[in-house]
Amino acid sequence: MSETEKFFAPQSEGPITNRFSLLLDKADDDVIDSSLRSGIELRGATPWILMFAILVASIGLNINSPAVIIGAMLISPLMGPIVGIGYGIGIYDFALIRRSLANLGIAAAISLATSTLYFLLTPLEEAQSELLARTTPTLWDVLIALAGGLAGIIGMTRREKSNVIPGVAIATALMPPLCTAGYGLANGNWAVFGGAFYLFSINCVFIAVSTVIVIEYLRLPHRKFVDQTVERRVKRTLLTVVLLTALPSIYLAIQLVDNEVFGHRARAFVREEFSGGASHVVDTQLSPVQRRIELTLIGARMPQAAIAAIEKKLPQAGLEGTTLIVNQAEDSRVDVGVLKADILAEIYRDTQQGLRERDATIAQLREELARRTTERNAWRETAADIGAEFVAQYPACKDLLMGVALVPGQEGKPASEVPTLTARCTRALAPADVQRAQAWLVARTKAAGAQLVLVPPARRR
Repeated sequence: MSETEKFFAPQSEGPITNRFSLLLDKADDDVIDSSLRSGIELRGATPWILMFAILVASIGLNINSPAVIIGAMLISPLMGPIVGIGYGIGIYDFALIRRSLANLGIAAAISLATSTLYFLLTPLEEAQSELLARTTPTLWDVLIALAGGLAGIIGMTRREKSNVIPGVAIATALMPPLCTAGYGLANGNWAVFGGAFYLFSINCVFIAVSTVIVIEYLRLPHRKFVDQTVERRVKRTLLTVVLLTALPSIYLAIQLVDNEVFGHRARAFVREEFSGGASHVVDTQLSPVQRRIELTLIGARMPQAAIAAIEKKLPQAGLEGTTLIVNQAEDSRVDVGVLKADILAEIYRDTQQGLRERDATIAQLREELARRTTERNAWRETAADIGAEFVAQYPACKDLLMGVALVPGQEGKPASEVPTLTARCTRALAPADVQRAQAWLVARTKAAGAQLVLVPPARRR
C-alpha cells in the first residue's frame, strides 16, 4: 500500500481505555508547570480585577440577580491560588504551597474587605434568597467542588485550552460565599459569616484535593522524600484536613434531607386528611426540627374526636413523634394574625401608612390654624392702638378700617396676606406725609408688605 493510501485509510479507534485516557492530549510537563505557577500570583491588574469582581458579585447578591452573580464569577481570579495549593501538594513542593496559601489569604482578605465595605454602605439591608442560599453548605457542595475541581484541572493540563475554567468558576461559586461572609461581617451576623466562609473553605479544599488526584494520575514530576515517615505524615495531614472539612457538611446534608422528607410527608398528610370536608386549611406551619405540624382551619368546626383520629394516623405516614396542632376559627386560642397572613399584613401596612399620612395632614392643618388664630388675635389687640396712633399723627383722617388683605400670587404662586389700613381723610395729605405714613405702618406692623389706603375727601355738589 502506498503512503497516500495509508494516509487516507480509515484508522481504528482502539480500545475503550484509550478513548478515556487523560494522557492522549496532555500538555508537556513543563508547560503545565509554567501555566499553573503563573496563575498563583496576585500582582498588577489581578487584585483590581478581583475587587471589581467582588463588587459586582455583592451587588448581584444584594439585588438578587443571578445573571449579575454569574457575570462576576466569570471574571474572578480566585481559582489560581487554590489550584496552586493542590499542585504544590501533588508534587511535594512546600515552597509553592506556602506561596499559594499566602496569595489565597490575600485574595480572601481583599474580597472580604470589599464586600464588607459595600454592605456597610448599601441602603438595601434585607437579605435576599441568593444571599441566604450561601449560608448552609451541605454534602452536595462538597461534590460540586470536587467534580468542578476535577474538570478544571483536567482542562488546565490539556494542550489546547478550552472554556472549562469559566464554567468551573461558575459551578464551584467561589465568590458568592465570600461576598455573603462580608454581608455577615457588615451586619454583625456571625452565623451568616460562619456558614458562608465554611462554604468557601469547602470549595477551596476540594478543588485542591481534585487537583492532587489529577496530578497523581498524570504522574507529573515531583520531589522525592528522603524520609518516608515525612511522606506518610504529609498524606495523613492532607486526609485529616479533607475529613474535617467534609464531616460537618455531611451532617448538614443529612439534616437537610431529613427536613425535606419531613416536609414532603407532612404536606401530603395534610392534603390527604384535611381535604374534601366542611373545614378548609388556610395556613400550614411546619417545624422539622421540633417535629410539629400546625394548621389553621376555617369553616365548620371539626370535632376533637375527629382530630384525635387523624393524629393517630401520623405514624402510618412516616411522621412518628410528630405533634399535630389544629387551630379553628371558633377557637379562642386562634391567632388571627395567622389567618390569611399575607393579606392581613398587606392591609395592616396600608392602613398604618394611611393613618400616618392622615395624622401628618391633621397636624399640619392644626399648626396652620393655630398660626392664623394667633395672628388674628394679635391684630385684634393691636388694631385699636395702631388706629389711635395714626389719627394722632393725622387728625384729618378718620373712619379707619384695619384688616388683612389678600395679594394675588403671580405665576401660579398662592396669594399672600398683608396688613391693610384704610382711612378717609377730610383733606388730601401731602405726598411726603403719605410716604411717611406708609413707612410708619410698615415699621409698626413689622410687615414689609403692609398697605396704607387713603380715601380722598368726597366732592361737594
